[in-house]
Amino acid sequence: MLTITEAAEKKIAELISESEKPVKGLRIGARLDAAQQVDYKLAFVSDEQLDDEDEIATFNGFDVYIAADSADLLLEAKVDYVDGLMGAGFKIESLRKMPAHLSGPMAEAVHKVIETQINPGVASHGGVVTLVDIKDKTVVVQLGGGCQGCGQADVTLKEGIVRSIKEAVPEVEEVVDATDHGSGENPYY
Repeated sequence: MLTITEAAEKKIAELISESEKPVKGLRIGARLDAAQQVDYKLAFVSDEQLDDEDEIATFNGFDVYIAADSADLLLEAKVDYVDGLMGAGFKIESLRKMPAHLSGPMAEAVHKVIETQINPGVASHGGVVTLVDIKDKTVVVQLGGGCQGCGQADVTLKEGIVRSIKEAVPEVEEVVDATDHGSGENPYY
């Protein structure tokens, strides 16, 4: 079930009440990109923008409209509003499942490190890291969002991702970045 933190609820209600145009509620959409990462979208909607097939979730002071094709991807999502050194904004996160072709204690441990330690850090810059494969003692990851094409991706990989994975899962000998940093909809350079 989609959850919205108290801070996000408060900010959404505030933005709706301050809007000069009539706002019916908030639409949250989600889709899988080519790397099987979830891409989330938020937008305020008016009466004219509603769809009869939308699922509606009621929160404190507003409704959230979810397109039927986004519902499964938003089941365990959490919307938060963060205000930090890098600015303020909404953040949607979901503990993504480990790729189906991977199994075993090492894969589970690496996936857990990525989802609980690495992704929360890179999410503040719009990034995401995905476990792609494990071959022997080599972990293959892919960087997406703001990390794809970022000039600091190599530093993030070596100083953050590799270090975190190797500290938590000592049997890992190597971490390989399988990202095509020159492609994507909006890579940073």
